[in-house]
Amino acid sequence: MIPAIIDKRYCACTTRKGPRKFTIKTHNVVILAFDGVVAGDLTMPAELFERVELTKGHYPYQVRVCASTPTVQTRSFDLQIRFSLDEITRADTLIVPGLSDPTGHVPDAILDVIRSATQMGARIASICTGAFVLAESGVLDGMRATTHWKAAEKLARQYPQIDVNPNVLFVDNGQILTSAGAAAGLDLCLHMIKKDYGASVAAGAARLAVVPLERSGGQAQFIVRETPCAHTSLSPVIQWIESRLETIITVSRMAEFAMVSSRTLNRRFREQLGLSPLQWVIHARVTRAQCLLEATDLPIEHVAAEVGFNSSTSLREHFLNIVGTNPTMYRQAFRKAPSKG
Repeated sequence: MIPAIIDKRYCACTTRKGPRKFTIKTHNVVILAFDGVVAGDLTMPAELFERVELTKGHYPYQVRVCASTPTVQTRSFDLQIRFSLDEITRADTLIVPGLSDPTGHVPDAILDVIRSATQMGARIASICTGAFVLAESGVLDGMRATTHWKAAEKLARQYPQIDVNPNVLFVDNGQILTSAGAAAGLDLCLHMIKKDYGASVAAGAARLAVVPLERSGGQAQFIVRETPCAHTSLSPVIQWIESRLETIITVSRMAEFAMVSSRTLNRRFREQLGLSPLQWVIHARVTRAQCLLEATDLPIEHVAAEVGFNSSTSLREHFLNIVGTNPTMYRQAFRKAPSKG
């Protein structure tokens, strides 16, 4: 880590020998800006870090937004940037916001800055699809990472040397950190504040942002599981499964409907969906359970029966494994308000 610069401000603490002053070491946070940047991913960490207080009126973070050009274009408006990339030499933490188009071009100057900051020991953190920028710079090679769930498959395919996990809010590798969607970027920033100055300071920042310090329900993204495209050869079987989820479904019954052997069916499911037939049934039941939890007031036991699980315990176990939280907490987060007549 680059040594923090001493700021000429003071805090006071009381000891048995009386009041004592001590200097605050400024932690320099540099946020990169570039054409196509997601504006919210840039402004959120700027606002959060700037407002962190150690004691009344004493702020440990100094935030600078930097770019290779004075003007940066977002999808909706232009940003005037005060600071150049020279600020990177002072960075203790470098934050890379997301790209509106993950496949968009990032200037070589930005990639060089990320590599240089990494070599100098700065902490590097990406927000959402900012993971693509880190990946392109090469600093994520051989590491675990995450990004928004909609872009995770693309990240894994484009950069096979990275171990992509789409089911977490953020990944902390020590020096290099990545986060999922925009809200998960807030979780990651609070995590870094907690590591820097402790839970009490981070809790104060969370209260100011009106968010919990740590999200309940574990660190899992809520991911929309899509049904395979209609052109897949398994589409008739999938439709057959989804029409009778509440019944007992075996591989032999599926194979009989598809008019193939059980072995052939298993092979086709793994080739086209990456799951065994029974794993697909479980995923389909959990997806149906999500819909019922969002749209109805059915008790959890009834939801389990409606989607074909033999008990609420079985539903909870599979739901937690696939969605990353339990059915009750999912319902609280996503329950649709009744329409007003």
